[in-house]
Amino acid sequence: MSSTNWWEGTEKTRVLIAPDSGCGGNKPGELLTLRHPKSENGTCYLFNNGMLQELQWFKQSYASWFLGDYISQDGSLYMATPVDPVFILLPIFDEARMKKGEDLGKFRQLDEILFVEGYPGYQHLSPLAEKCMEIVCQTQEVGSMKFYRLDNSKVLAWLSCKVYCLKKTLPELDKNYAAQDEKQTLVDAVSIVGEYLKTEPWLKLLYDHLGLEFIDPTMKETNMENLPTANENNMASSNSFQEKANKKPVKPGKQAKQPKIETGSKNIRDMFSRACKKK
Repeated sequence: MSSTNWWEGTEKTRVLIAPDSGCGGNKPGELLTLRHPKSENGTCYLFNNGMLQELQWFKQSYASWFLGDYISQDGSLYMATPVDPVFILLPIFDEARMKKGEDLGKFRQLDEILFVEGYPGYQHLSPLAEKCMEIVCQTQEVGSMKFYRLDNSKVLAWLSCKVYCLKKTLPELDKNYAAQDEKQTLVDAVSIVGEYLKTEPWLKLLYDHLGLEFIDPTMKETNMENLPTANENNMASSNSFQEKANKKPVKPGKQAKQPKIETGSKNIRDMFSRACKKK
């Protein structure tokens, strides 16, 4: 793994941990803006050595990076982790077939499918899509041309395989899963996979295909939002303690101690300069 940062052409420094590109570590790959498969919001992905990776973001309240002879004020950390490109390409293949009712839709060429207005990054995924999308598509070849059409039965078979593989892995990662019944573990696995699926149609179809009762993830999020957070609880306790402390009586005639000020000392911030772009 190598650590790198964007510097040229950006307003702020960012630190990214990603697999080495194999070119001396100078190029971390291409950053592509694609639609998130669930929310459809523009999301940044890393395309590196034929592998598509999503970016995970981590930031503490107070943090900075010491990078060489400068300091990055933003102490956030980005990590690139592999993501199955079928999840990312599934929505645009679904739209491209233009399915209506019982009609199975149309076969389309790959360059047509990957042409998404406002998202040129999809065109970089053409070699990747050619390799991976046959698992969920029907294909037809006419001369040297190849046509694709998404197939619901193949998609559900592929999703079921993902769910059962995850269900098998979860107890190995966390002992809490090993203690609960298998059906609940299966529901949890579907919930995790569902983070990359639209509720309509795929998530509902997947629940039905596995014989499970559909659980609306938006309702679960709403219920969680209504619960007080740990920070709110801690803040309330802290405020209560502070109020009691403020009411502590002070003995008459006794002056409170004042902090001793050292002479000749400097603020630690004066020792550093703010990070700026290289020219």
